[in-house]
Amino acid sequence: MSDDLFRYLLRLADDNLILAQRLSEYISSAPELEEDLAVANIALDHLGVAHHLLEYAATRDGRSADELAFTRPEREYTNVLLVEQPNVDFGHIMTRQFLFDAYQLGLWEALSGSDDPTIAGIAAKAAKEATYHIRHSSGWLIRLGDGSDVSHARAQQAIDALWRFTDELFATDDLDVTMSEAGIGADPAGLRSLWESRVDAILAQATLHRCNDPYQRTGGRTGYHTEHLGHLLGEMQWMQRAYPGLEW
Repeated sequence: MSDDLFRYLLRLADDNLILAQRLSEYISSAPELEEDLAVANIALDHLGVAHHLLEYAATRDGRSADELAFTRPEREYTNVLLVEQPNVDFGHIMTRQFLFDAYQLGLWEALSGSDDPTIAGIAAKAAKEATYHIRHSSGWLIRLGDGSDVSHARAQQAIDALWRFTDELFATDDLDVTMSEAGIGADPAGLRSLWESRVDAILAQATLHRCNDPYQRTGGRTGYHTEHLGHLLGEMQWMQRAYPGLEW
């Protein structure tokens, strides 16, 4: 069970670690100063969650939290593909954030009742942060979708480009089943209906629609990523790889 718990913690941590890195790349490029601050704070929230999860995972492994974050090869990361997608423009970033926020809010709400007290504590705090995150991202998606012709078109383009990565959020494998049956984790498939209701309500307000493309990409949970993750890790990990064991 301890090995399964370690793998599960990495899965949760990687989603937040990689998204934090993606968001941090956009700092100083937002359309206004207030959004720079908002994006930076959301990135820090995700990084904080990743830190707590990696610290817990490190108690079940010979590596430190920093080593788990900065020295693993690409194939050992098990984040969903959605969070590693590159920043295209502000509408794309807010769309990616909204699709993930709607998923993660439901996940943290479910994990707040975990039989593992450490996971339950992390999830309870993260759920409060996710409530702010989805308020922010959904608000922007509505403004962009129901705004000008240009903003509407870009928001719909982002939905069309990112929708293929949403099924993976709810794919259930043996690890999910084991953790769920143990009362520790949450079954991703059980989070879909709530996610769909949240997403559909906001898309309706934003005058946007789901993508009709049936093609879906998966593989992140088993270490098979898009070409974007390797470039992201090259930037994120260079200092630890150049100076092994470096501490702040």
